Amino acid sequence: MTLALPNAASVALLHKSEVLLIQRARAPWLGMWSLPGGRLEPGEDAETCATRELKEELGLAVFALRPVMRLNLGEQNRFLLQVFGTEAFEGEIVPNDEIMAVRWVRSDGLDTLPTTPHLGEVLHRAFRLFDRS
Repeated sequence: MTLALPNAASVALLHKSEVLLIQRARAPWLGMWSLPGGRLEPGEDAETCATRELKEELGLAVFALRPVMRLNLGEQNRFLLQVFGTEAFEGEIVPNDEIMAVRWVRSDGLDTLPTTPHLGEVLHRAFRLFDRS
């Protein structure tokens, strides 16, 4: 099954040479490190979803989202994930119960972390998009 429109969205929050990762506290990918985000609600587009999810999961307001890439993920490509990137965010990081931990990670610091599929490629593209390759 291949979806035509995204049904999930995530955001690479970049600060200098680091990206904010979350450790997931729920399935799918329980315990894995990933970008914050989630599933679209009825009537939402991917950018609205990404903005809402960052507010709900981390208490952060995000601005000036730029598309990074789309990924098919999950069993039988159940999710079409639209990944955005931004350097524009504000607020204090206050994780909700969907998150076990939060960590700023350098682009070369993924090797020691169990991550969700394709995270290395996503971050490579996000850092290039913001001239941090």
